[in-house]
Amino acid sequence: MPVILYNVPYRTGQHLGWESIVRLSEHPRIVGIKQAVGSVDTDTAHLLAESSDSFSILAGEDTLVSPLLAMGADGAILATANVYTREFVELYQLWSGGDCVRARESGNRLVGPACTLMSQPNPTLIKAVLHARGRISTPDVRLPLLPARLLPERGDVVDPSTSRAP
Repeated sequence: MPVILYNVPYRTGQHLGWESIVRLSEHPRIVGIKQAVGSVDTDTAHLLAESSDSFSILAGEDTLVSPLLAMGADGAILATANVYTREFVELYQLWSGGDCVRARESGNRLVGPACTLMSQPNPTLIKAVLHARGRISTPDVRLPLLPARLLPERGDVVDPSTSRAP
């Protein structure tokens, strides 16, 4: 079974350095990594430069997907893409197609909504929006998480063309 590593130090308390990731990528079942370290850091830059083509680097920070795609990331694993699927697909296609100007504009439009959706513990607000839009049957989350503090009235709590971070 293929394995994707998750480098999410703010959830795990451990940071995987780029040298360790490159070494782990030599294992035949490890095929990629979700890189969500909270910034575009030197380790991420080294990782993008040093990894083999058979190892996928996936952006995992919803607000930083555009810069990582610009730097050569292979894709993304994003919570907010559950709400803005079409917009994130378009962003990926623009970067893949070399349309840097439109890709930057698209990525910039998604920062505000991503910040808004991540302003409460993930996935509480995302589930609330999906439920309000009729895309999932319940906004319930598992303990120890609590439901979103403010249930969106119409399900369009964030509009990628106008929304700003809270």
